[in-house]
Amino acid sequence: MEGQEGTQQPHLVLAHKLFLLSHPDVQDIEKVRLREEVFASVKADDMAPLYETLVAEAVLELDQGVLDSMRAKIEEELKKLDEKIADAEENLGESEVREAHLAKSLFFIRIGDQEKALEQLKVTESKTVAVGQKMDLVFYTLQLGFFYMDFDLISKSIDKAKNLFEEGGDWERKNRLKVYEGLYYMSTRNFKKAANLFLDSISTFTTYELFPYDTFIFYTVLTSIISLDRVSLKQKVVDAPEILAVIGKVPYLSEFLNSLYDCQYKSFFTAFAGLTEQIKLDRYLHPHFRYYMREVRTVVYSQFLESYKSVTIEAMARAFGVTVEFIDLELSRFIAAGKLHCKIDKVAGVLETNRPDAKNALYQATIKQGDFLLNRIQKLSRVIDL
Repeated sequence: MEGQEGTQQPHLVLAHKLFLLSHPDVQDIEKVRLREEVFASVKADDMAPLYETLVAEAVLELDQGVLDSMRAKIEEELKKLDEKIADAEENLGESEVREAHLAKSLFFIRIGDQEKALEQLKVTESKTVAVGQKMDLVFYTLQLGFFYMDFDLISKSIDKAKNLFEEGGDWERKNRLKVYEGLYYMSTRNFKKAANLFLDSISTFTTYELFPYDTFIFYTVLTSIISLDRVSLKQKVVDAPEILAVIGKVPYLSEFLNSLYDCQYKSFFTAFAGLTEQIKLDRYLHPHFRYYMREVRTVVYSQFLESYKSVTIEAMARAFGVTVEFIDLELSRFIAAGKLHCKIDKVAGVLETNRPDAKNALYQATIKQGDFLLNRIQKLSRVIDL
């Protein structure tokens, strides 16, 4: 289940196609093509367990002849693998025994049998001594986790990998783990942690089995925009040579990033509209689509209002290339949710900012903590007096 350099792991490509098949925005004619490709992939890898699941979910139609053929091939292959294991245990050394067990693990992964694959990976781990080889087994488990979107399995595997690194481990595997961990955080809506991990991995990226490099840059830019301040965004993203080399390959992404930084809000909204389809059709980002849309708009509206003590709603609408009614409705929602620090004077058609004073907030917090401390001291003095 390991992708070659520059190529995505085939099972994760299949997982994305299965996601698109269930997506309401994908056209029916496209779904016909996807269904054919999914069936071809399932048949090529003899994925009988997955095929049965997909038939039960009405994703694919049952072809009993194909299913029986796959089962027969699986039975035959398992017999060969068990013979190799028995032969290795009787006649060969420990490393050959481990390799035979690993081959069986990879076979279960290939046919899409999650339960047996995880069991066999544990058996293989018990035969493994080297930390690097144990880490590779964790990566196989993580790939299984992302195929099934099993976040509990992914979280436990990441913790396990970190514990292994305390025993040793090379930098190449440590850097790979950062991308896996970043993808986990992005998939569970922790965009700040995801952005930091992705940015740490830009110059050392080798995790092609998860996704291509341009997809990695796509995720890095999207998570960074809602996580970093302007100065950090400029240093780590806008001017990063690794990002500049690839960003043009992803439609609308360069305009999305640069128009935000350059305060070209009308261009930003145009690019943002172009990107929404990609975000919506992304397997990892789709569950957070509405949340991400809100967060991006919060960032861009806050940036615009940062420059003003007060500004007319009409001027803001003109800057964003939208109607006054739209911007009025948008801002009222964000203000009510506590996302924007301003108020709308509907009569005058003006927005007045009321950004919280950081020094004043710190002063108030200090006073509050001081009062709490004095009360504790008074209570303590009464106890001591008694």
